[in-house]
Formats: sequence, C-alpha cells, structure tokens
Amino acid sequence: MPTASPVLDSSNLDSFFSPRSIAVVGASATPSKIGAMPLRYLIENGYAGQLFSINPARPEIQGHKAYPSLQAVGQPIDLAIFAIPVSQVDAAIADAAAAGVKNIVLFSSGFAEVGINGEQAQRRIAAQARDAGIRLLGPNCLGFMNVRESVYATFSPVLTTGTAPAGNVGIVSQSGAFGAYAYGMARQRNVGISTWVTTGNEADVQVANCIAWLARDPATKVIMAYIEGCKDGVRLKAALAAARAAGKPVVIVKVGRTELGAMAAASHTAALAGDDAAYEALFRQYGAWRARTIEEFFDVAHTLAVGEVPANGKLGVLTVSGGVGVLIADAAADAGLDLPALPQPAQDLILERVPFAATRNPVDITGQVTSDIGLLELAAHTMLREGGYGSLIIFLAAAGLTPTMQAMQLKLAEGLRREFPGRRVMFSTLSDPVQERALEAFGCLNYPDPSRAMRVLAALEFFRTQTASAAPESAPGAPVRLLATTYNEADALDLLHAQDVPVVALRRAASAEAAVTAARELGFPVVMKVLSCAITHKSDVGGVVLNIADEPQAAAAWERIHANVRRAMPDTIVEGVLVAPMVRGGVECILGVHRDPVLGAMVMLGAGGVNVELLRDVTFRVAPVVHAEALAMIGEL
Repeated sequence: MPTASPVLDSSNLDSFFSPRSIAVVGASATPSKIGAMPLRYLIENGYAGQLFSINPARPEIQGHKAYPSLQAVGQPIDLAIFAIPVSQVDAAIADAAAAGVKNIVLFSSGFAEVGINGEQAQRRIAAQARDAGIRLLGPNCLGFMNVRESVYATFSPVLTTGTAPAGNVGIVSQSGAFGAYAYGMARQRNVGISTWVTTGNEADVQVANCIAWLARDPATKVIMAYIEGCKDGVRLKAALAAARAAGKPVVIVKVGRTELGAMAAASHTAALAGDDAAYEALFRQYGAWRARTIEEFFDVAHTLAVGEVPANGKLGVLTVSGGVGVLIADAAADAGLDLPALPQPAQDLILERVPFAATRNPVDITGQVTSDIGLLELAAHTMLREGGYGSLIIFLAAAGLTPTMQAMQLKLAEGLRREFPGRRVMFSTLSDPVQERALEAFGCLNYPDPSRAMRVLAALEFFRTQTASAAPESAPGAPVRLLATTYNEADALDLLHAQDVPVVALRRAASAEAAVTAARELGFPVVMKVLSCAITHKSDVGGVVLNIADEPQAAAAWERIHANVRRAMPDTIVEGVLVAPMVRGGVECILGVHRDPVLGAMVMLGAGGVNVELLRDVTFRVAPVVHAEALAMIGEL
C-alpha cells in the first residue's frame, strides 16, 4: 500500500475525533442559539473530558466557568468548536493559534459557498490554521460526533429528538443536512454509530481524510459516505485503498450523476463534481459500493453492520408463494446473483414432506407451512446444508405478524447461525419493530420487499469478491510526456508503437502514386483512411475505403477520398492518406484515455466501430490498470 502523504495521514486526526479537552467559542446560555447546543449536548451526554466555555461577556455558562478567550484557559485544548459569526473567525483562529489549540470545528457559513469573496476568505483562514498547525473541519458544516466517547461537537437539532445507539458504523457527509438526515435514519433503524462527521466546504479536512481515519478506527466496521464532489482525487483514492486494505466496506452515495445534479452539487458545497463515469470507475476499482437510493444506502450498511459477507456467492430462495419466488428470481437475475439448483437428493427430501412443493430453487413449500410449521425449519436447514448456499432468503408473506411464526423465525435464526457460520439468512415478511430487533440479534434482517434484499445481496457479493490488497498507485514503465496537441491517426500509431503497444503496419501517402507504392509494399488487400487532425469520424465524410484489391483500385481510392473530403469539409487541412493492411475477423474495440480534472487519467474500453457513440458499450478504470482489472473490464462489455 502506498505511503500516505502528511495531508492524508489519518493519525493526526486522533486528537480531533477523540479529544480529551473541548472549548466552545461563542458558548451561550440561550437555548435557541447555536453556541448553546454543542455545550448542552456534551453535558447531557456525559462527555468525560475537560470542557471550557469561551464568552467574554459572561462569567458562567450552563454551569461552566466562562473564559474571555482561548488563551485565558491556560491549559491544553485538543478541540475548539467555533459557533461564531463569519466576521469573528479570523480573530478567533489567531487566538486559537496563540493558545496552542490543535483542532477547530468551524460552523460558520459565508465562505466559498457564497461566491468569490467568500472563497478568498476561506483560503485565508485555511492558510492561517495551516500555518499554526491546526486541523480545520468546515467551514459551513454541522460538525461531528464520536458517539462511543460522547463527543457531540455539533449544533444539529436532530439530537433534540433522541440519540442513536453506539455501534460500528461510521458516517461521513459533505452535506450537513444529509448528514443529519442520515443520523436520524440510523436512529430510526437502530443502526449503531461509531463516528458521524459532516465536512462542509472542506477547507482542510475532507471526506477522504475521514474515511482514512475510520479505516483505522477500531470501533468502526462499516463506513458510509455521502459526497457531492472531490477536490483531491489522489487523497480520495488513497483513502478508499486504506479502507479496502483494512477490510472495512465503504458504501457511498455520490450525487451529481446528471449534468443538472452536478451543477447543484457545485453550487451547494463549491466542490468539483467531476465526470460521473470517472467516479463510477473509481468506486468499482477501489472496492466501494455505490448506493443509488438512501434506502439502499442504509440497507447495505445495516446488513454489513450486523453480520459478515457470505462465504460464497450462491443464493437460495425459500418461499411460501410460487409467484413471489419468481419475482425474487427475476430480481436476483437483474442483480447478477447466482441461483444454482438444489441437488436432487435434497429436493427429494423436501418432496417426501410436501409432494407438491417446487424444489429446484426457488424452493416453494407453499401454504402447507401454516399447518406444518416444522417444514420451514427442515427446508431451510436442507438448503444450507445440502445446497451449500452462501445466502438464504426466506419469504413468509404476512405470516411474520403471527406469534407462532415469530417464535419459529427466532428459533430458526438462532439455529441457522449456530449450525452455519459464515452464511447470511434474510427474511422477507410483514413484521413489527420488536421482532426485527430480535432477529437482528442473530444477524438476520427483514425486508418486507424482497427486491430490496436482492440489491443488498448484490452489494455483499461485490464486497466478497474484493481482494484485501489496495489498488496500486503506480505501475512499472517510464512515464510518457504527451504534448498538448491533436494527433492524426498515423502519428498516434507511431506514438503507441514507440511505447511497445502492438499496432498494424502503415504507410503515409501524400499522392495517388505514393498510395499505390505503399499498397504494393504492404500487400493487397489494403485499407485507406484520410489523414487529418480535424476529422474524428472519417467514414462520415467518405474518408475510408476498404478491401482495396489492386493498384488501379488504390489510385482510385486516393482520389475518391480527397474528393469526398473536399466536398464534405472544404476548409479542412488534409495531410494525405494512411495505407494499412486490411485486417479481417476479430472483435472491434475502442481503447482510450481521458484525463479527469479531479481523478486523473481514466482508461476506457468499449465496443468499437462506427456506432461507438450510439452504443455506448464502454467501461472505465482509474489508471494504472493492472491485469486483473483489464480482464474485468473486458468481462463488463
């Protein structure tokens, strides 16, 4: 794994997210004021470290002595929370620097998100903090929480309606509003949180820094991230690589997939949205699952938090409804999941009990389960034992609301977990929160809509296939310096040949006579193409002639190409024609490199030919691309 740069090194955020002392600058006793909320949250939730209130106008606030400045505290301060207007920020950072404060959470808005003047102010305070060796979260953020250590460095009102339990899921969000919503969702679904962070404008600490810190945080098992854009692609790649190397799955919501979405994201946090295809490739290559909906975001993270990734990718479906079994099979196929048939001896075992059951996979034991409830246990154990399925989903329709079936569910969940460690069992039925909490204790989640479960299982299969090693940051071979110019096809092929990329033999021909000579030397049949930096789609202007069989055809082809191009593009500079052997057979592909402004060089592979833009059968990876990734790209077409 590459060595992290100082700005990426997550170890210097330990005192930030696990502070032993906190000062609230702008502390207030008025409940409605922003400066009152973090102080109240810290007190009410039992923060065990030292706590200081900074307010020059009051001697005491919320039971704590108030100090006129950070310097007046006279003790080391790990974290200062700034709940002050933008006009006071410069002076407060100077005070923090003089007091030796290590870290600052800056709630204040009015910086890069409001325009050029705010952007200049943000650069100024960032430099001010950096020169003092202070790490800065924000501005324009909701702060963070370390739930396990009762650090509530936030003014989010979401805490006024209750706190989420401590757990093993870390959440980081560029958007404060989305972060608060995610916190509320986690609380509602009983997802335990380790650390929750909102990064706002990211003058210093970015989502990538937080992912890297969570990757080494022993309290965090799963990382959830919401991003609108990225300013430092190298930092994000290294963070995702660190999480992957640590075996911690990252589930991401990345907005801005459409042009309109990208514009909205840029205006919201002043972030660069970048090319969405590049982000799609980055997440796939570095082992992060991209959730398309908020529901999926939590479904996947919640499932990972309460259990492990399945031991294999085989899925078994056990149902009391043949129709829903088909629905689940369709959804599984859409998600790319494998539903192998149950071995015949195992099918026979179930058929002995229910002769009219469908036993291949999905296994439909029908409504018979209502009069023979032990049938459910028999079928589930048989499928996992004899079928070897890594995952099993059990659809029970509305029966999950009945006390008898609820008792059977718990018995089944406990027994399957004990007998088949490393397998994932899911239920799909109508249920109630109490029952769902009880099932969760055995690592089983319930999805009323089984199609949701298929998307979750697709994510688990994705993580299962990820290797433990981080993606490479460099590859062998000397770098190639390309001039900022446009190449004609012959020059481009010469450049590739110089870098040991196999290319076809070719000749340039500036006249019909030269074209005939080139064709004779190469051997018929040949192809001719117009040579021009300005013509991308040569066949559209009649600039390509195929299957040239002899010398008279070669001379005529040269003349025809030039006549066609003069007619279609009279002002275009033509440098002659390229003559090459006519290659038959094979599969036509397109291979290219696009330099993304944030993530760097992106390698594209796709189905080639004249309809490449129309078909758009392409896949991308972040350079460099290793052999295994290249094979995966081919398989995705």
